[in-house]
Amino acid sequence: MNHYTIPMALADFIPVAMFAVGSVILQRKLYHMMSKGAFALFAAGTINCVCAGFLKALYKLLYAAGVCDFESLRTLFFPTMSIGFLLAGIGLMAMLFHKQKVVLAAAPPVFSGTFLFVGFTVVGLALMYYVLSRLAVKLKKPSLVIVFVLSFIFSLGMGYLSSRDFAASSMNWIAEGVNMLAQGCYLLGAIGLSKAGVAELSLE
Repeated sequence: MNHYTIPMALADFIPVAMFAVGSVILQRKLYHMMSKGAFALFAAGTINCVCAGFLKALYKLLYAAGVCDFESLRTLFFPTMSIGFLLAGIGLMAMLFHKQKVVLAAAPPVFSGTFLFVGFTVVGLALMYYVLSRLAVKLKKPSLVIVFVLSFIFSLGMGYLSSRDFAASSMNWIAEGVNMLAQGCYLLGAIGLSKAGVAELSLE
């Protein structure tokens, strides 16, 4: 039974857009602090996450509209997103510690298990929010640390909820709300860092 609706599918694009805007803000403000390799990793990682979210939202829209059941769009979401978060996290850590070498991420072999991708997601998110929180502390903005912690918690919650097979539409709306909270906090934190002057911050 199709438990997706067109309003739900359209709502799925909102957190994707919030994450994309927040990532662009951080890319522009942190660019001068990063080596080319670190920036490439962070940019590639966040673009991966945006593409993954967009494809899943598109899948829901096509399904809800009765156009087709393009299963590949849905199955690509988790591995693409998890690798994206890992790359983004490594990129930010490279910036923090001034690593100049590009870290190459080898594509994992295709398999049906998800444990590796869960690990990628958790590690990538943890690295991302650790570095962003460190920047907030340096800028004397403890409130932003709270925002990033909340975004991290909501992101993990969304990861757990997305792994469940919900038959009820209400549960999908709950997952959608948690995702919006996660990406809304991320966007709020990115804007806060920008306004606090992160572009002028010295990492020395």
